[in-house]
Amino acid sequence: MATMRIGELSSACSTPIETIRYYEREGLLPQPPRSSGNFRLYDTLHRERLQFIRYCRGLDMSLDEVRLLLRFKDAPERDCGDVNALLDEHLEHVSRRIRQLRALQRQLRELRGHCGSARSAGHCGILRGLTRAAHDAPASGAAAAQRQSHVAG
Repeated sequence: MATMRIGELSSACSTPIETIRYYEREGLLPQPPRSSGNFRLYDTLHRERLQFIRYCRGLDMSLDEVRLLLRFKDAPERDCGDVNALLDEHLEHVSRRIRQLRALQRQLRELRGHCGSARSAGHCGILRGLTRAAHDAPASGAAAAQRQSHVAG
């Protein structure tokens, strides 16, 4: 089986080196053997596993979700009922986020409607609307309002 160093794996999977190391620390990627010069030596199985992880992350799956999927992938004889349940939960999460993003879009459109043309910032309807909303939201409720109306990160 051909081996590659971390830079080659990084290029092959379009994944930053630090991300690869992070996945190793998290136990998602097995620790590779090392060369006599102490370089990590990855093989095809590492590349395929990293591609699987990256694809799942691209589907917005959490590391815990990916970890669970990898456990099933590593034990192909197990029943996949929990995989189905995980995907159902993830679908619900995505649906919830879509609703949140639509609410955010409505809020932003409403704000945009407060200022139809460029004028001095002191008379900007958007800034006034943001200031009013920030003032009306209690400090502890501001974070809750953001969670309801916006998807973090």
